[in-house]
Amino acid sequence: MSPKSTNRIANILLLLALSVSALWPAAPARAQSALAIVGDLAPDFSLTGIDGHKVSLSEFAGKFVVLEWWGSECYTIKTHYKAGTMQGAQKRARADGAVWLSIDSTHPGHSGFLNARQSAEMLKKWNGAQNAMLQDPDGRVGRLYGASVTPHTVVIDPKGRLIYAGAIDDDRSMRDVGKARNLALAAIGEARAGKPVSRPVTKAYG
Repeated sequence: MSPKSTNRIANILLLLALSVSALWPAAPARAQSALAIVGDLAPDFSLTGIDGHKVSLSEFAGKFVVLEWWGSECYTIKTHYKAGTMQGAQKRARADGAVWLSIDSTHPGHSGFLNARQSAEMLKKWNGAQNAMLQDPDGRVGRLYGASVTPHTVVIDPKGRLIYAGAIDDDRSMRDVGKARNLALAAIGEARAGKPVSRPVTKAYG
């Protein structure tokens, strides 16, 4: 076969390849991301609680689920728990049939790491009202949900879709946390009413 014929065949194959790629474009970047994305199905996970029981997100199918990232040394966490606003939100969510899971993604080598017993003692002192406190020592679930600060907050609807991610409330200044609007509860309220969540993504603070 002559060089000219070989080049012609190569060009034809290249055109065919380009045509095929146009019909089946590459998957969008969001599909390749390891992070959970608002509007998509929330990635399932299993973690062990401070009571020793393993908890999986999938076991709460059909319910609203709030994920609250927690850290023992976090000023924002301490402010909300000492004011009782976090426990109040937990109680309101649970009274409406939602599930509230707190997640501690602190690495065991960090100064703020608490073992199961220490976490239980702190939550008892603070009257924590979550369904469970889960430990994520390798940070796997924290990274999956993009939790870089505490209390990063996530809401998952009964169909398993992520409908809210971001700040716990709308007052980053924390001047009066008792008057702030809890954005997780707001998202649940709007979704229950059949409305789109008005603020599905906010910037978490902590």
